[in-house]
Amino acid sequence: MDRIWLKSYPPYVPAEVDPAQLRSLKQLLEETCAKHAERVAFIQMGAQLTYRRLDELTRAFAAWLQQQGFRKGDRLAIMLPNTLQYPIAMFGALRAGLIVVNTNPLYTAPELLHQLSDSGATAILVLENFAHVLQKVLPDTQVKRVLVTAVGDFLGFPKSLIVNYVVRHVRRQVPSWNIPGATSFKAAVTAGLQQPLAPVDVGPDDLAFLQYTGGTTGVAKGAMLSHGNVSTNVLQAEAWLGKRFQEPAVLITAIPLYHIFALSANCMLFARLGWKNVLITNPRDLTALIADMRRYPCTFISGVNTLFNALLNAPGFDKLDFSRLTVTLGGGMAVQPTVAQRWKEVTGDTLTQAWGLTETSPAACINPPDEPFNGSIGLPISSTEIAIKDDAGNDLALGQAGEICVRGPQVMRGYWNRADETAKVMLPGGWLRTGDVGRIDARGFVYIEDRKKDMILVSGFNVYPNEVEAVAVTHPGVLEAAAVAQPDEHSGEVVALFVVRKDPSLTEKDVIDHCRKSLAAYKVPKHVYFRAELAKTNVGKILRKALREELLAKV
Repeated sequence: MDRIWLKSYPPYVPAEVDPAQLRSLKQLLEETCAKHAERVAFIQMGAQLTYRRLDELTRAFAAWLQQQGFRKGDRLAIMLPNTLQYPIAMFGALRAGLIVVNTNPLYTAPELLHQLSDSGATAILVLENFAHVLQKVLPDTQVKRVLVTAVGDFLGFPKSLIVNYVVRHVRRQVPSWNIPGATSFKAAVTAGLQQPLAPVDVGPDDLAFLQYTGGTTGVAKGAMLSHGNVSTNVLQAEAWLGKRFQEPAVLITAIPLYHIFALSANCMLFARLGWKNVLITNPRDLTALIADMRRYPCTFISGVNTLFNALLNAPGFDKLDFSRLTVTLGGGMAVQPTVAQRWKEVTGDTLTQAWGLTETSPAACINPPDEPFNGSIGLPISSTEIAIKDDAGNDLALGQAGEICVRGPQVMRGYWNRADETAKVMLPGGWLRTGDVGRIDARGFVYIEDRKKDMILVSGFNVYPNEVEAVAVTHPGVLEAAAVAQPDEHSGEVVALFVVRKDPSLTEKDVIDHCRKSLAAYKVPKHVYFRAELAKTNVGKILRKALREELLAKV
């Protein structure tokens, strides 16, 4: 494409970034803690952690790990929601040269067993609310040391307040568990304060994370993300924001830090910039989330379409002070035009759509902050190339739809111990197959049609679920919608639409008639299923796979 997107770059964005500016995430932490020592780094439930204290506690945890015999390259699993313990543990492990294995706290025992076994993690930090799950699988793993923490360990509040917080925000009582030899994370960090930290040389080629894909297309695989991958992605995002965001402000982190989106965009980027990061432990508690947004008016917030939609429909959200809100970043799934339009109307801020993958650390395309919502995923960011290829790996012409492929310094080193799976997605020349179907327009903006695996084939015609869903949610009685393929003896597949009602009186006919006004006949849903809620990942992304499996179970 001759990098045609460069002509659409904001004038302050460079075509390339210099990776030498930031060689590791260890360097990122140590530099920002020195530069912004007195500023607040993270907030949870009103408790604050300054950059100076973050430096002390991460150094202490790194020293404790060394004293326990852990060495560079060992894997530490972290199974935490958004709490102050997460950045302490994550940055501490990286300072000691360990590889972090981010682990979803809501994993079932089989999912947890797979990830621990596959990664070869020899230590894990888990919130006590989920320790009973770990207990079930521990004997079948290589884990030698278990660290356990409670929600309130680093908050410094009376126990009565902590109990209420756990019930309200985490919404889970602590089930009974018994793991012999488990160590208190707080005690480990306290001990580490008295111990020296031996120097560890961490460079761009060293692995920082085994970041597991969601497993929605099969067995979860660990993307090997190096310090260089993630550090360069931070530089790319920093360049995209420009100098006007250099002055530290407040951001809201409602998506989990163990997810690559929040890990890179919210945690790493804004830690480098010295911002105050408000951690939301349970984003589904909209009342508490809105209360935090009222208490801490933010300049930046990121999330997925379902989160923005839920906030727009939550009481009190439209009464918040949005005067400081400058960037709303949407990723993880397609931002629907109706949601973007309402967000602009309510907040006055454009919902900026971005795109990337776990395998790209994650950012690959972002819309310029001042670009009106256009339905695209934006322009390839600095030092990044996008190509549209056919199934044989051949480049397609401008405007043609094909598989979006990415090349850049943020692309993973491959899948952990999965050379066969790596070969399936890596093309000659360093190109990564993303599995997304899209096109590039004359200005260089990239548009996603849909995921290849989610495409519905109706009598030989391709139907993209995003298109059907975007039409369905324009009906005033529809809150959420998800389109999937349903087997059909006549046309192979037909469109099935799962709907969460906003209007209780909404009928199947209402939905179908509405879609028929805007969609070709073969794209119109043939079946509509109403649900109280749709299955989602912990980030809030709708699980189409779960809906397809529900339909197949009925056949």
